[in-house]
Amino acid sequence: MPSFDVVCEADMVEVKNAVEQSNKEITTRFDFKGSSANVEQKERELTLLADSDFQLSQVKDVLINKMSKRKVDVRFLDEGKVEKIGGDKVKQVIKVRNGIETEDAKKITKLIKESKMKVQASIQGESVRVTGAKRDDLQTAMAMLRKDVQELPLAFNNFRD
Repeated sequence: MPSFDVVCEADMVEVKNAVEQSNKEITTRFDFKGSSANVEQKERELTLLADSDFQLSQVKDVLINKMSKRKVDVRFLDEGKVEKIGGDKVKQVIKVRNGIETEDAKKITKLIKESKMKVQASIQGESVRVTGAKRDDLQTAMAMLRKDVQELPLAFNNFRD
């Protein structure tokens, strides 16, 4: 029976490249001369460090710009709040989303069931598996999900006939 998986996974190699390019640009930019502004990455967590709130927003702009150039969707980023760390220095932790949250998965399955298409959706851990009798029905379901679920950067993989 034909099926595919709906997933929400960032390409971590491209995220790492974007972080490295951001740090390279920050070290060469004139407005960051003599500051401790940079971006650090630990697994799926990015930490932005800067000397002021304004510099932090500039660092974030550089990072987002580099990510979009490397085709990493910025909807993967969950921004934390800005924290003061001694003196004037500030930091912000940004988490890179991986997998579909339970409530989002329930929303996707509900959307598919309400569409009255001849496909079934089931939650499988951090992804949603959609199965149907015909390949055309699955492709219609993909198009509907792309159109209706804008807040998540969904990808479709594991397509089987």
